[in-house]
Amino acid sequence: MIRVTILYPNSEDAKFDMAYYTGKHMPLLKDRCGSACKSIAADLGVAGGAPGTKPTYIAIGYATFESAAAFEKAFAPHAPEILADIPNYTNVRPVIQISEIKL
Repeated sequence: MIRVTILYPNSEDAKFDMAYYTGKHMPLLKDRCGSACKSIAADLGVAGGAPGTKPTYIAIGYATFESAAAFEKAFAPHAPEILADIPNYTNVRPVIQISEIKL
């Protein structure tokens, strides 16, 4: 099983609409990827590791798939539509990581 982690780095000018992200964008991803997408989740950054610091990431999204190949096969045909939706909820360029789930 793999997890696609979508990290949205925080900055002074970062904007992020979590209601849109969780209500429209992530469901769009899950819908377009179909049964290949096993689950979706999202976190809103609230603080950094040290007291009083800002979060490193303004938000983080997660999607799970059986394999990287399954993700690529399900995502690729819909990538233009899904990626075109990003400006509707943020001005931040996301950083993507694909990881093998170990726990």
